[in-house]
Amino acid sequence: MAYRRTPAVQARLDAQRAAILDAAVDLLSECGYAGCAMTSVASRAGVATGTLYRHFPAKADLVAELFGHVVGREVDAVRRASDTPEDAAERVVAVVRTFATRALKSPRLAYALLAEPVDAPVEQRRLVFRRAFRDVIAGCVRDGVRAGTLPAQDAELTAAAVVGAAAEILVGPLTGGTATSLDGLSAFTLRALGVRHATDP
Repeated sequence: MAYRRTPAVQARLDAQRAAILDAAVDLLSECGYAGCAMTSVASRAGVATGTLYRHFPAKADLVAELFGHVVGREVDAVRRASDTPEDAAERVVAVVRTFATRALKSPRLAYALLAEPVDAPVEQRRLVFRRAFRDVIAGCVRDGVRAGTLPAQDAELTAAAVVGAAAEILVGPLTGGTATSLDGLSAFTLRALGVRHATDP
């Protein structure tokens, strides 16, 4: 007869898993992918290392689920930012500013999500994140083109360019990624969409 977990046992296992993921999010935010050693995560979560391995057989398994958890939270935030009654260009700027503001509040986490060298399974999760961000922007661009508030353009190409620019400004080696980047990033986004900005000649 197969063993069936009681509700109490399942609740305890679920609580352990949640504590492990919370600890891993904290370490990822503080130290990046490299800092998420299994022993460090177990210690932060208050569980034995063996318990951690029962939930996640390898670090790659833990980090892949961790990225999925954090990425889902970030994607939800930008989707909410896009769900406004403003015109398409303003919606895209709201998405970019939301993404950038959250990244600037936790720069180490942003670097881990966008650029830190990672294993292949984690890189796949990263691509899911970037595609989701691109798709939110592309949807706004398509709406603007249909409504006639944006010029005709390849929505996915424009969105991909905006995502790439945001990532470079926030975590790339060419800029400082400071709060003063927000207005410049917003102005760039409007120009990329084909909208004149107040500072344009």
